[in-house]
Parts: sequence; C-alpha cells; structure tokens
Amino acid sequence: MQAAFRTFVRLPQAIGRRLQSTLVIAEHDNNNLTPITLNALSAAKKLGGDVSCLVAGSNCGSVVAELSKAAGISKILVADSEAFVGFLPERLAPLVTATQNQFKFTHIVAGASAQGKSLLPRVAAKLDVSPISDIIEVKAADTFVRTIYAGNALMTLKSKDPVKVITVRGTSFEAASVEGGSAAQENVAAGNLPTDLSQFLGQELSKSDRPELTAAKTVISGGRGMKNGENFEMLYSLADKLNAAVGASRAAVDAGFVPNDMQIGQTGKIVAPELYIAVGISGAIQHLAGMKDSKTIVAINKDPEAPIFQVSTASSSCQNTHVVATLLHHAECEDKTQSCYIMPNVKTKHKFLWWLHCCIMPNVRTKHTLTQC
Repeated sequence: MQAAFRTFVRLPQAIGRRLQSTLVIAEHDNNNLTPITLNALSAAKKLGGDVSCLVAGSNCGSVVAELSKAAGISKILVADSEAFVGFLPERLAPLVTATQNQFKFTHIVAGASAQGKSLLPRVAAKLDVSPISDIIEVKAADTFVRTIYAGNALMTLKSKDPVKVITVRGTSFEAASVEGGSAAQENVAAGNLPTDLSQFLGQELSKSDRPELTAAKTVISGGRGMKNGENFEMLYSLADKLNAAVGASRAAVDAGFVPNDMQIGQTGKIVAPELYIAVGISGAIQHLAGMKDSKTIVAINKDPEAPIFQVSTASSSCQNTHVVATLLHHAECEDKTQSCYIMPNVKTKHKFLWWLHCCIMPNVRTKHTLTQC
C-alpha cells in the first residue's frame, strides 16, 4: 500500500516532465555555431522533455549539419532565407513567435549574448510573458537561479508564465557534445517579416589571430594600473606567446587604453577561462562579476590590499609592468623544451611563470602569494 502511494505521488511529476518541450535559438555566423549555443543546449536538457533547435540564417546548411550531430536534440527547425542576413532581431522575433504559436513550446532558451539579450525580450513581449535573464542554474522546469547586485547575491525565482523565455549565462553550463546525435530536420516558413523597421547594411569585424575573448582558455586582462595604452602592448605580446585572449577592466576602457569590446565585467563580457591573469586590476565588484567563475585567477597588482587578491589563486604585489616584462622574457627564452623543478617534486616545462605553478599543476590547490621582484 505504501509503495502504491509513492507511485501515485510521483506520477504527476513524471507526466509533467514528459509534457515539457524546449526551443533553443541557435546562434551562429552561417558557417559555424557560436559556442554559447552549446551551453544553452545543456541548460535546455536540464529542463526535461523534448529539445528542438531553431536555426535561422542565410545559406546556413553547414550549421544545421553541425548541430544535427549534437546528442539530445529531437528536431532542428530551419529557416533559411535572405531575410535573415545580419540576424536582425526585428526579423527574428516574428519568426520565433510564429514558431512558438505553431509548436507550443513550454520553454524558449537562448544564450545570454548580445544577440540573445536583444532577441528574447522582444519575443517575451510578443508572448506577453516576463523574460528570465542570465540564469546560472536550473532547479526545476519553473525554478531558476540568477545573480543580482553585481554577483554578490543569488536569487531563486519561480515563474508561473505558461511559456518561460530564458537567456542562459554560458559560463555556468558545460558545453553540450556535438557527437552521437541524429536530429531530424524540418523547414519552417519565414512568413511575412517586417522589412521597414530596420535594414542590414553590413558589419566590420575586428580580425585577430588570438582566441575570441569569451571562448579562450587563457585570458590576460589589464586595468588602470597599466597606466597607458602602450603598456598594453606587453600584454598583447605575452598573450601571443600563451595563445591567450586579452581583456580589460572598465577603468582601462574608460581611460581610452583599449576599445570597449575588450571590457570584462557586469557591463561587459562574461568569461570563465581555465586561467585568468589580471594585471593592474583592483577588483571592483562589477569586474569580479564578469570573471570570478574562472578556474584559476592570478592577480598582479602593486597594491597588496587590492580586492582582487580575495578571489585569486596566486598573486604578486610587485610592479605590474616589471612582472609582465619578466614573464614575457621567460616566455621568449630559446630553450622551451627544458624542464625545471619549481618546487620539490613538482616538475614542469618552461621556466617562465614558475610562481604560477598552482595554475598549471592541477593537483596544487593552495594559495600562493609571491612578493619577490
């Protein structure tokens, strides 16, 4: 009798999960998926039920082929039209709402990127629901966690809307694998899209051999302590040696040292690399909100009381440019195959960054503060 009662109680929950269905908006450049789409896909899987993806673009067949290999996708909806050149939200929003009206999804999910943040609030307004922005955890199909107060507090919210429109912080979810899947494809009509609201004229993208900032495994970031834009050249050189991306704090951007597309923080880009090196950054809460999920944080700041040291794994309170110049010198040493002991029983290649052994040796978890210059 007791076992039968437990089955009766759990049955509505099981039925509810089967009735869930999620639409993930795929972000891409018509050739390749944007990495945050795979993070959004992982979040969608946690909601339960069927997961479908919408790929809207112009000549985006290669994106559809790539996404169809992802495990856990039941269907890929394709809207291939010249109307979607430039991915204008004024044209994508009617497509998403029309798709929603046809398939009746319970959740619509996209990455919390510039495109996702521009598109999904429009979709939510069209559907007369409240958007749920920048979530970092899925607790249930109607319950989510997001940060507030520049990341200093967590808010758990429960939505009663019939359709949940959600943007996902990519750094909080593992990227879904693009192997083992065989999703079916279905074309959806573009419909009558507004063409008088906006027009795509073109775009100019900065070209760089360095990794994209939000996708890089190593990020070197500079702040006001770099003093001028010329000193950032040292960070660029070091980044090239380490195959790293270069970012900046808002203070460095406001001072004109670097362009604003390099800004990391609450009002900039959110990063979570394997290694984050902060040079001349004090660690304001707005900046920490954009990088504190990094696996290992190395802080270089001549102010020993800088707040950045509270979240760092390794730190140095030496002169900023002196430390960077020393690292760059060792990075450029001729013999890059020579191994050395950086502490007893800990052996690593490359003598440069010897005091960052906690960053490159995964078994070392203690904090290290070095003040030798």
